Formats: sequence, C-alpha cells, structure tokens
Amino acid sequence: MRRTNFDRYLEEQLRDRDFAQRFKQAGEAWDVSLQIAQLRERAGLSQRDLATRLKTTQQQISRLESPGYEGHSLSMLRRVARVLNAQVRVIFERQGKPATSRVSERPGKYRVKRRQLR
Repeated sequence: MRRTNFDRYLEEQLRDRDFAQRFKQAGEAWDVSLQIAQLRERAGLSQRDLATRLKTTQQQISRLESPGYEGHSLSMLRRVARVLNAQVRVIFERQGKPATSRVSERPGKYRVKRRQLR
C-alpha cells in the first residue's frame, strides 16, 4: 500500500514522546466510546433509552460515547455494562515487552509429606 503525506506526517509526529502518549490515550478513549455505542445500538436502544434505564441524562450517555471524553468512571462503565448485558474488563500490560502469562509469585517448591501406614 502506498504511503500518504498523512502517514509520513503521523510517523514524524509519533517520534515526539508527549505526542505519542497523547495519541495512544486518545485511541484508548476512542475504543471505549465505540464499544459503548456499539453495544447500545445492538441492544436497540437510543441514547435517551439507555439514559432512562441508567437514571441519568442523554447528555451523559453522549459524553460517554464521545471519543474525546476521558472521564469514564469504573462505576459508570459497570452500570452501562450491566444494562447492556456485558462486562467490563480492565487489563494492565507492561510497556515495551509483549504480555506473557505469569503469576505474580515465583513457583513454590512443594513437597508432599507421605504418611506411614502402620
């Protein structure tokens, strides 16, 4: 695929650490907003319908679905998920290295004591 001027510009901008961090955070907020809107639409609800079920305002739902909004609270996301028959998962991943499955502790040395039969 041919690279556009925008591709080159974005590549240049991403060299700046501050910009790259803001760009990544914007993408994360965008993902959350798109997921909420998609789940709501699949449930056949308008923003107003969802707001009524959550006992909040349509403006709050609009804010949650806005890609620029970064004030999502975990409690509100859980309420939305419950009404839309979904679940919230938060994943922390180490930066720089691919995620691996690891337990937080080193494996212990387990020895089974065998009882003597009399």
